[in-house]
Amino acid sequence: MHATAFDHNHILEDNLKACMLCPRHCNVNRLAGETGYCGQTADIRIARAALHYWEEPCISGENGSGTVFFSGCSMRCVFCQNHEIALGESGRTVKPERLVEIFQELQEKGAHNINLVTPTHYIPQLVQALQQAKKEGLTLPIVYNTGGYEEVTSLQLLEGFIDIYLPDFKYFSPALAERYSHASDYFEKASLALREMYRQVGTPVLDEHTGLMKRGMLVRHLLLPGETKDSKKVLRYLHTTYGNDIYVSIMNQYTPLPHVAHISELARKVTEEEYQRVLTFAETIGIEQGYLQEAGTAQESFIPPFDYEGVYPDT
Repeated sequence: MHATAFDHNHILEDNLKACMLCPRHCNVNRLAGETGYCGQTADIRIARAALHYWEEPCISGENGSGTVFFSGCSMRCVFCQNHEIALGESGRTVKPERLVEIFQELQEKGAHNINLVTPTHYIPQLVQALQQAKKEGLTLPIVYNTGGYEEVTSLQLLEGFIDIYLPDFKYFSPALAERYSHASDYFEKASLALREMYRQVGTPVLDEHTGLMKRGMLVRHLLLPGETKDSKKVLRYLHTTYGNDIYVSIMNQYTPLPHVAHISELARKVTEEEYQRVLTFAETIGIEQGYLQEAGTAQESFIPPFDYEGVYPDT
């Protein structure tokens, strides 16, 4: 027991003293208050911790997913739907002990799982918190909800703690990834990351009665306006690599928020014709384990309020 705790403390210190957790490789001392690309020190900052009903049905179910939205992001895409928290403008600091309590409170509220949203830069702290929460009776599946821009060595720290990986796979084109996420190596890093995620959790396991995912990987792809060719390349790659051993969620919910008004090609929604073209392609190449979205999801009402609900006991 003591050896395990010591090892995790060692992981915490080593990874935050010279942070290389994500592909940005900032190498800053977050324990000393320095910040890199994600904008966060070693302090855990959260913008919301509540039941969430707008994930895929196998994640949200009837009771909702117990989502914890972390502040900061290692990607900061120009079109980010959660830009308030991605830029670190929204969030309150919590101690590791409070994070453990949050997990327990979400379990008590009937959440189907604990859903860690944009957690990459907090991996060492999460390993500690999850270890403690499980000791104290946390039994829910743990979902790692990420933009897909990950380092394999960081993901390896999570082995045994994560039951469901819920990554985005945003781009095939390095040029698109650089233009919108300043990450020309996105495809390279995301493809390696997904391989590691799949190695850890394997093929999906769903509850036969509820249809809820208990283990496995569900990959999301968000269509961007005018980029159906890139979307098709992403979907072909996923199907060629994993067949129907993963779930794929093809999303049309891109919402042109005010902060992208100056980027002409992003200042509109995805058309119904564009979305249908990609869905038809997915069906043609044989994707069977998947989700699509109904018309009307591209609106700000589907973006949760980052009002600190659940962050402290009285919120």
